[in-house]
Amino acid sequence: MTVPHDVADLTLAAEGGRRIDWAEREMPVLRLIRERFEVERPLAGLRIAACLHVTTETANLVRTLQAGGADVALAASNPLSTKDDVAAALVARHGIPVYARRGEDRDTYYAHLSAVADTHPQMTMDDGCDLVSLLHDSRPDQVPEVWAGTEETTTGVIRLRAMAADGALRYPVVAVNEADTKHLFDNRYGTGQSTVDGILRATNLLLAGRNVVVAGYGWVGKGISMRLKGMGAQVAVVEVDPIRALEARMDGFLVMTHTDAAPWGEIFITATGNVNVFRREHFLAMRDGAILANSGHFDAELDLTALHALAEGHVSEVRENVAEFDLGPKRIRLLADGRLVNLGAAEGHPAAVMDMSFANQALAAEYVARHHAELEPRVYAVPEAIDREVARLKLAALGIELEPLTDEQVAYMRSWRSGT
Repeated sequence: MTVPHDVADLTLAAEGGRRIDWAEREMPVLRLIRERFEVERPLAGLRIAACLHVTTETANLVRTLQAGGADVALAASNPLSTKDDVAAALVARHGIPVYARRGEDRDTYYAHLSAVADTHPQMTMDDGCDLVSLLHDSRPDQVPEVWAGTEETTTGVIRLRAMAADGALRYPVVAVNEADTKHLFDNRYGTGQSTVDGILRATNLLLAGRNVVVAGYGWVGKGISMRLKGMGAQVAVVEVDPIRALEARMDGFLVMTHTDAAPWGEIFITATGNVNVFRREHFLAMRDGAILANSGHFDAELDLTALHALAEGHVSEVRENVAEFDLGPKRIRLLADGRLVNLGAAEGHPAAVMDMSFANQALAAEYVARHHAELEPRVYAVPEAIDREVARLKLAALGIELEPLTDEQVAYMRSWRSGT
């Protein structure tokens, strides 16, 4: 009997299964955790509601949680990130309730969130804080049932900390995004590569010699800028933080204001976690043919309301995932509807980096199952022991050994007496 679901087409399950298996080959850490979970069953009976990108990598996380004994229901965290064949395979092959369709509208998106909330979860696993927000805003009676949650993204952590500061957060959440083995690798190397991949798949442009503006120089912005520079682009960074702006300059990038960058750039990429980063005045200053892409979690990073108003309805699809806005004297091209370009126009992060991110998720779920009664309703960092275990397992999978300290070196590090 098929589990409850709302996916596009169950006949896609075979192809989805093949792609899930392919991704698993690049996820040895998660595989090791799954093998242990199958024996120990640390999540037995735990109801988990997950709002995540429905991709091959997420499928392997959900399989790991299931192997640990959890009952998992999955909804999409972005209308354009769902891979319909993966959603079908999770339902048909693995018996996971999935509520996700690529291109779903806003009403369907929230209906799917409600469907996973209907399972009365004891744990939430979020990518952007939408599920946490739904429970707190619309289903407050359910909140006491939730032991704790985890959060995958920078944007979600920002929202959760705002909730905590307002006294609105009513259960503890582990910020998986803050783990070193997540943001140092997933955000920098994963998003860096996959953002460029999405732009190239959508446009087939030559990046060498092109002026590219990256808004934000956090770990995501660093990764994107690094990859673009490596492909020969001229990169300018826009930042509001003086330390990050200085770091960008020292890393060899131009640093500009939005006003200066708007007429200079040919491609504009947002990676800030904020709202309306590029706005009406910037669109008006951009050159004909300028391309807009977003690599932040929400499409709010680009002022799409203003862009539509400027085009006065003159919008056409010129390539798959490329919408052209005719502003009269110029045309501006928007990729993937302004949503995450690496998932909207490509396949998202490589599985090898998601291996570490989702290993953190799986181990954080185990931590929550064992320690939820000790946690207060606030945002927690991933325990250092989990972070280091993920790194250890990844190094082992890569065949890399660490140099051990000698007894003399250990003694030196513990002593304060040795000096000049």
